[in-house]
Amino acid sequence: MKSLAIINQQGPLHSNAGQESVDLVLAAASFGQDVSVFFIDDGVFQLLKMQKPDVLEHKHFAKSFGAFEFYDVENIYVCQRSLTLRNIESNQLNVACQILSDTELNAKLANAHNIITLS
Repeated sequence: MKSLAIINQQGPLHSNAGQESVDLVLAAASFGQDVSVFFIDDGVFQLLKMQKPDVLEHKHFAKSFGAFEFYDVENIYVCQRSLTLRNIESNQLNVACQILSDTELNAKLANAHNIITLS
């Protein structure tokens, strides 16, 4: 089976890329694709607890991350460097994920058959 890597680089309120990512992950997984989701750069902000997008009249798509487990999406990766640069600790994240170094992240991406970057 070919694998699909989806990279999130934008914060949750910069564009609709986060919602598109969730939709893409769920659609691909529903067709049996081996999906991995990566959060790098400002994309790590999508994973923070206690977001209040409704204040800015945005949809709270991050709640949809909980559906990943029902679609067998278990490969959720976060860039350690991105977290460190933004002073984010792992206990501030609302999703169970694996935190990777740049080397580990690049190795995972190198093994993916297809890569989609949402920015």
